[in-house]
Amino acid sequence: MASILIVEDESRIASFVAKGLRADGHSVTVAGDGVAGLDHALSGAFDLMVLDIGLPRMDGFEVLDQLRSQGSRMPVIVLTARDSATDTVSALDGGADDYMPKPFRFSELQARVRVRLRNASAGSDETRGSVLTAGGVTLDLRTRRASVGGRTLELSAREFTLAEVFLRNPGQVLSREQLLDTVWGLDFDPSSNVVDVYVGYLRKKLGAAAIGTVRGMGYRFNG
Repeated sequence: MASILIVEDESRIASFVAKGLRADGHSVTVAGDGVAGLDHALSGAFDLMVLDIGLPRMDGFEVLDQLRSQGSRMPVIVLTARDSATDTVSALDGGADDYMPKPFRFSELQARVRVRLRNASAGSDETRGSVLTAGGVTLDLRTRRASVGGRTLELSAREFTLAEVFLRNPGQVLSREQLLDTVWGLDFDPSSNVVDVYVGYLRKKLGAAAIGTVRGMGYRFNG
């Protein structure tokens, strides 16, 4: 199965999660602080990381930032007692692939681990060395670089992933629900405006006309 890294300083929780994942057939390593967790994560030996935010020596937000800034695309599921909207958005914008507040049901964590591993496997097969281009926008999926009209763009991890979804589906109307499921992978409140906020970010960087609004339906990339 997969090799999974758990970065969690509460030994009871770490042991509980590790035991369950090993029972599923995964190889599991546990790190008890952020520095050790980052060292393990950057080794390239793991397929997925379950990451706490409130860690000693280096918190989870810094671990995420360091991991993504060094080019790692390893799926990260944040597992933490912090469940405010601000912390959720911070984790996702920092490059987390999923977010689960404590307390949690292990069966749900299992399901999310399966989804993230499946998506990562499919993504590595589809995007290795590939470049997407549409509407004057170019995304290099290997180097995670973006440009429009030859001008290099600075995109956050979440903005890049959202842009990738649009470039893979030029001219197609994508609903907010589709984008939430594909980009965030979370069961957001249907009234959440996170998609609208990030579409706004992309419009500022790609050009206001790049992404059109289809009233009552969603968004369409005008590629």
